[in-house]
Amino acid sequence: MLNKLFKLEQYQTNTRTEIIAGVTTFMTMAYILFLNPNILAATGMDKNAVFFATAVAAGVVTIAMGLLVNFPIALAPGMGLNAYFATVAAQHVGIPWTIALGAVFISGLLFILLTVTQIRQLLVVAVPQSIKNAIIVGIGLFITMLGLKMAEFMVIQAGPVIPPTLDALSEFGGVAVLSSFEWNINLGSFSNNAALLALIGLTVSALLMAKKVKGALLFGILITTLIGLPMGVTSIPAGFQPFALPDFSALAVGKLDLAGALEMGLWSVIFTFTFVELFDTFGTLVGTAGKAGLLNERGQSPRLGKAMLVDAAGVSFGALMGTSTVTAYVESTAGVAEGGRTGLTAVTTGMLFLLALVLAPLAGLIPGVATAPALIIVGLLMAQAMKNIDFNDFTEGLPAFLTIVLMPFTGSIANGIAAGIIFYVLLKLASGRTKEVHWLMWLLSLLILARYLFLAEH
Repeated sequence: MLNKLFKLEQYQTNTRTEIIAGVTTFMTMAYILFLNPNILAATGMDKNAVFFATAVAAGVVTIAMGLLVNFPIALAPGMGLNAYFATVAAQHVGIPWTIALGAVFISGLLFILLTVTQIRQLLVVAVPQSIKNAIIVGIGLFITMLGLKMAEFMVIQAGPVIPPTLDALSEFGGVAVLSSFEWNINLGSFSNNAALLALIGLTVSALLMAKKVKGALLFGILITTLIGLPMGVTSIPAGFQPFALPDFSALAVGKLDLAGALEMGLWSVIFTFTFVELFDTFGTLVGTAGKAGLLNERGQSPRLGKAMLVDAAGVSFGALMGTSTVTAYVESTAGVAEGGRTGLTAVTTGMLFLLALVLAPLAGLIPGVATAPALIIVGLLMAQAMKNIDFNDFTEGLPAFLTIVLMPFTGSIANGIAAGIIFYVLLKLASGRTKEVHWLMWLLSLLILARYLFLAEH
């Protein structure tokens, strides 16, 4: 049944591989269950309500991606976008969080419109192959930076160029909406048990990968978690119960205020949610699907349109449940690295998110440093796409290079893609090779310039 539903044989995979891949993806993403409530609590939202919304939205939308699209891609409230949400709706100084949820819901409707009218799908045709490959590499470096941060191999401190709330939250490694702050990067100390455990975990995972052990990344996470017990990094709280249901008496389901969002003229906020999600999701879908071998030689797939529609509907569904923008997660590549090729990987991840409603204490035992080695190794696997970029052609090489480096160094997938598009169009124009530029690339360049100029003025 599973073979027929997910076409396992066609994609040269099996049930065991897909389930291991799904569990691996979940374990690298599980931090959002505990981080998102802490972030959105700044708006006055109840933490347990946000936990519920995060688990349900991630679970339902990820399962939909698996069943309807058959892609091994997981979705959850996006880092950076939730930080921006918290800044916009900060308690006592921002708009009410109910109205902010209304803005997120409207941005989801705009996404559905852009998808149904095939505008989002045109991105796959319009964006040149060099930038698509650069997106894969850039996302690899992006999640490597996240892994290094979670491993405490590097300590990142941001300067106070933008509001402290967004500043502090964006540096965690998610998608930063406003990335104008200044980075101070320091190497961590291995006298720190957390960093030492991450180093041990990286060594264990690397040895398992070198031996080509099936499920190497998942086993690496589990072994590292166990090693962390005597080191004091993995902690079991007093009175620990593996199964416990949080207090869900103050849920935010259906409490969004659409009329308020429209009456307050929040179009700039809606535009920001829409713009960042547009490029962020495009980058993640193309990067992950490309790494899984689900795209043809032109970097296209007939299923990308369905994937974009599920993603778009997920934005509005998440707002209905009571959380900020739901988006595709780059951590999905961890599951792909474990051999995940079909929607069974996504369904497994989604079911684990739903089970997290009662298994939250158990999932919370896994320290971030235990999942960090998996992200670092996945970064290496994705960097292999660099060999497909023609750096000898400057008009292809520089846009690709900027796409790659700006993703990790600005903390934003959207920034990298935006820079790549702008410079690709500019250099092709300057060299008299405009026939190589798809018409949509010209329009995107104008929209990108308008977006950044608008933000600069506000």
